[in-house]
Amino acid sequence: MKFNPDADLDTSGVEDTRGSGGGGGGLLPGGMGIPVGGGIGGLILLVVVLLLNGGIPGVGGGGSEEPTVRNTAAGNLDTCKKGTDLEKNEDCRFVFYQNSIEGFWAAELPRRGKKYVKAPMRVFGGQVNTGCGAASSAVGPFYCPPDKRVYLDLGFFQTLQTELGAKGGNFAEAYVVAHEYGHHIQNLYGYLDRIKSRTGPTSDSVRSELQADCLAGIWTNHATTAKDAQGDTFIEGLTDDDIDRGLDAAAAVGDDRIQQQTQGRVTPENFSHGTAEQRQRWFRVGMDSGDMSACDTWGAQSL
Repeated sequence: MKFNPDADLDTSGVEDTRGSGGGGGGLLPGGMGIPVGGGIGGLILLVVVLLLNGGIPGVGGGGSEEPTVRNTAAGNLDTCKKGTDLEKNEDCRFVFYQNSIEGFWAAELPRRGKKYVKAPMRVFGGQVNTGCGAASSAVGPFYCPPDKRVYLDLGFFQTLQTELGAKGGNFAEAYVVAHEYGHHIQNLYGYLDRIKSRTGPTSDSVRSELQADCLAGIWTNHATTAKDAQGDTFIEGLTDDDIDRGLDAAAAVGDDRIQQQTQGRVTPENFSHGTAEQRQRWFRVGMDSGDMSACDTWGAQSL
C-alpha cells in the first residue's frame, strides 16, 4: 500500500487504550449484546484458534520466508496527525486504514440515502470493557453493536501470520479492519438483527460474515478515493501484491482451513464464517463490483 505523506490524519475516531488497564475478564459476563466477528456463539471473527491453548503447532508464516511481524507498540496513535508521522510511528498505518475506510462509508451511505453513524475504532491490549461486556485479546478483532465500536488488539496480526499461516502485510491488516467496519454497515442497515442461526454452511452467521467480506471488498475498490478534509487521499495506490495478501488473509481464516488445522477434519455443520474459497470469492465480488447491491449474501441461493 502506498500511503500519502501529505494526508491529514484524524484521530478523533481512533481510541488508543493500550496501557490504560481496560479492566474486565471473559467475554460478555452480563453483557448487553453480541459482539459480531468476535468470540461467542459461533460468531468468532477471524480466529477460533485463538481460543485454543497454545495455538496451532507447526503452522508457519507461509513458504520459506519469515513472516513479517512488526512492532505493535511503536507509539500512541494520538500522535498520528500527518501522513509523515508514519515514519516515526509505524502504528499510524492503522489510523490511515480507519480514516480511509470510515471516510469512504461516510460518503457512500448518504449518497444512497442512508445516514452514516460514526463507529470509533478502539485499540487495546490484553483486555477491554465494551458495550457487549468485558473481552480479552483471545477474542480477536470484533465489532460491538450496542456501542457501535470496532475493537482491535494489534497483537492479533502477529497471530494471523505465525499461527494461522497468513502472509501478513499492510493490506492483510486493512482487510481485517475493513471487515469489521463491514459489520458496522450491516448494523446500520439492520442486517445483524437477522442473525438467528449461528452454525452451519448456510447459517445466518456465515451469510453475515461473507457479506462483511464483500463490504470489505467494496471499500477496496474505492480505497484510493477516500480523502481528508483538504481533499488529499489517504491511500495513493494498491498493488497486485496487496490484493493477494488480502485474499490470502481471507483464506487463512476460512472455517474449513481452521478446522483442518485444529482438528484434522472439516465439519461443515460447525461453520460460522464460511470456507476459505467463499471468503475470497465474496471479497472479490465486492472488490470487482464496488457496489453494495452485489453483496446480497442473504438472498443468494448458493454461497
